[in-house]
Amino acid sequence: MASSLTKGSTEPGTPGFEHTFFGHPRGLATLFMTEMWERFSYYGMRALLPLYLVAPGGLHLSATTATAIYSVYVSMVYLLALPGGWFGDRVWGPRKTVAVAGGVIMLGHLTLALPSSGTFYAGLGLVAIGSGLLKANISTMVGHLYDGPDDPRRDGGFTVFYMGINLGAFAAPLIIGTIGENVNWHLGFALAALGMAIGLGQFLIGSRNLAERSAVVPTPLSAAEKSSTLRKAAIWAGIAVVFYALVGSTGHYTLNWILVPLTLLGVIIPIMVLARIKRDKDLDRAEQSKMSGYIWFFVAAAVFWMIYDQGGSTLSIFADGSAENTVFGWDFPVSWYQSVNPVLIMALAPIFAWFWLALNKRGKEPSTIVKFASGLVLVGASFFVFLAPLSIADGGAKAAAMWLVAIYFVQTVGELLLSPVGLSVTTKMAPAKYASQMMGVWFLAVTAGDATTGLLSIAGVDLNKMGIVALEATLAVIAGFAVWMYRNKVKALMGDVR
Repeated sequence: MASSLTKGSTEPGTPGFEHTFFGHPRGLATLFMTEMWERFSYYGMRALLPLYLVAPGGLHLSATTATAIYSVYVSMVYLLALPGGWFGDRVWGPRKTVAVAGGVIMLGHLTLALPSSGTFYAGLGLVAIGSGLLKANISTMVGHLYDGPDDPRRDGGFTVFYMGINLGAFAAPLIIGTIGENVNWHLGFALAALGMAIGLGQFLIGSRNLAERSAVVPTPLSAAEKSSTLRKAAIWAGIAVVFYALVGSTGHYTLNWILVPLTLLGVIIPIMVLARIKRDKDLDRAEQSKMSGYIWFFVAAAVFWMIYDQGGSTLSIFADGSAENTVFGWDFPVSWYQSVNPVLIMALAPIFAWFWLALNKRGKEPSTIVKFASGLVLVGASFFVFLAPLSIADGGAKAAAMWLVAIYFVQTVGELLLSPVGLSVTTKMAPAKYASQMMGVWFLAVTAGDATTGLLSIAGVDLNKMGIVALEATLAVIAGFAVWMYRNKVKALMGDVR
């Protein structure tokens, strides 16, 4: 990546006003690199995870158990973004929370690097906790670099920042995946720890360039609130310890004693959060209406992510055993498939941005609802494409790698239609009282989708069978058409949001 630090003209008082990073405050370089290395460690480990779980040299679990563990892990990362944001707002402030999160993630990867199945799940838990803490706060600090929402550089700054996400996600499977698969699984996990260590180190060094408000706790807990929170946390922790001690001591403990409660939480908590907001009597009629409309988007998004995130589990496990992972006669590691999505995002996102702008100038840009419905139909279509390589594998042959690339391509186009729109509509439809919490609510759609996948896997459903793949594809397409058919009703509920 070429350096682009030049003399700039940002106003005094803005962090890093002496220099700029692509025309943005110098602090953006710090956050860009932090996020890039954190995503490098996260996506590298994630690319290895399902393969390690099923490998004879790994944990050698069944495909259904591996998919359940993977799905629960991803759902917990997004679920923990909610308390992660709370810690940033009320306990440590965003800057300290990100620093602590980086340390927890690094420790988690180091724990995964230990050649012991006993410590493996503890490592996964640490990475999930750290990722949840970091995810909710680092984007907040990007916003702090600018002079409010009307700063003309703000949208461009987030675009540069998200490039860091995709650069890290692209490079990770190529480096960590190759070492993990071809050399040693635990060395791959150790490389993920090294990536996070680099990211954390440069964050601590470059934090002087961040906005001062990033170090401030916006709404600190009172002494009474701290005491109450600690007491409740201690009670729940004590209950969990006693419960699992009893289960273990009586010889009844299995992995499902952890997986089932976590997947149920991943489904129940999103429902509870939406219900609590919807029932809030402080919301006026317009806000209540918008929340009713938002529930349509939320449920549709959960269906989308349920299928989309199987690109890292179901598709990866299929590729490991049933695909011809070669290009022009050259073999490549299965984990490399996980680099397809980020490279397509980087290639296609500017084209989509230009395309929507061109249509908007002609008054022909599709509505938010139409984009959302199209994204759902496309993710369903990707699984209809998946039926072809499944059929080839059922016939005893190995499917060509390009079938999998085609699936990832269709899913990426669907993501570009749904994900940015979902983020935008979440901020626009958020009730004023929950403005700072609604992004965490949007992440809960990912939690709900992945938790549903986890429940199916725990129930013993093989997600690599043609019948279940066809059912999921049909469900997504029907959901997309349902959103489109009821678009006028949803538009009415949205009020002045377009």
